[in-house]
Amino acid sequence: MKIKTIIAMAALTGLAAPAFATDAGTVKIGALFSVTGPASFLGAPEKRTAEMLVEQINARGGIHGKRIILIVKDTGGSPEKAISMAKQLIEEEQVFAIIGPSTSGETMKIKGLCEESKTLLVSCAAAEDIVKPVARYVFKTPQTDADATRRIFEVLKARKLTRIAALSSNTGFGAAGKKQLETLAPDYGVAIVANETYDKNATDLTDVATKVKAAGVQAVVNWSIEPAQSIVAKNLRQIGLAIPLFQSHGFGNLSYVTAAGRAAEGIIFPCGRLLVADVLPAEHAQKALLMKYKTDYESRYKPDAVSTFGGHAYDAILILAKAVETAGADRDKARDAIERIQGLVGTAGIFNFSATDHCGLTKDAFEMLTVKNGRFVLYAD
Repeated sequence: MKIKTIIAMAALTGLAAPAFATDAGTVKIGALFSVTGPASFLGAPEKRTAEMLVEQINARGGIHGKRIILIVKDTGGSPEKAISMAKQLIEEEQVFAIIGPSTSGETMKIKGLCEESKTLLVSCAAAEDIVKPVARYVFKTPQTDADATRRIFEVLKARKLTRIAALSSNTGFGAAGKKQLETLAPDYGVAIVANETYDKNATDLTDVATKVKAAGVQAVVNWSIEPAQSIVAKNLRQIGLAIPLFQSHGFGNLSYVTAAGRAAEGIIFPCGRLLVADVLPAEHAQKALLMKYKTDYESRYKPDAVSTFGGHAYDAILILAKAVETAGADRDKARDAIERIQGLVGTAGIFNFSATDHCGLTKDAFEMLTVKNGRFVLYAD
């Protein structure tokens, strides 16, 4: 196993014990997750993952003898609740850092608050706007929507598909993806000839599917993180549109496949390697860490399957651990240490941060996956 993987796993399990800051006997980390509500498919696995890791660390004696206290607050996916709860964590609990929120809209609402209070925020949401422009104390763990877009367009170009429909939900994540699709399409010779935004709570999108069919497109790219992803797939197939359907990296949850049924077959999307960890070569830099997380999570929370969303919380803890391991308990020094992290193996990829890059991942962190027989498999032309 490569040394970087060993360091990453040791930081999570408490073998390489970093020194977080709080009082003499405890370490406080705040967590804002959408455990309930429409984004519970994000927040629930994040909460379970974070709790599992904290339990593992504490079972091994904590961090330099300090017991970690994870303070989880359920935002229900509400940006207004996220603001209130973030203030509680910062002002009342005086946490060292916050991980989460689960959604891009929530994160954008508290980004300024964390920046003003100089509270480290490692978001579990994906929109590129979270880290562009860079805010000194704000980082994120999911891959960027721009890189997800590039990977999709690479496949479209290879398949000579030039006329597409771009669908997106009316959320922060949907808006960010829509922006990237529109911005990058010309670079790949792709024309967006149908461009539709739908309500995140929609239960039927036949009207949108009908507009797409009338536009005579060669492929559809849908960008959302809601259950509507499954509805889009079903409605397109129900009206007889059998063209390629691409989803964003927000599709990395088998519950979407289950909900869409046969309509999910053949969907193509960019995703981290966690969902195909078992088929990675033994020497792959992420293999050991991914398999450990998958095994730990699924044995504890069976029948729930591991998801990339829980992995975002995994990586948030990993990054904070590495920073304080390097820089100690001073928040500003820990912030600086995150910007110096290079080659840190996580679930989403291998992180290389800098003063101008607070995500630390490139498009190489993505694999292109597809759905085959109700399962995620590696995509091949």
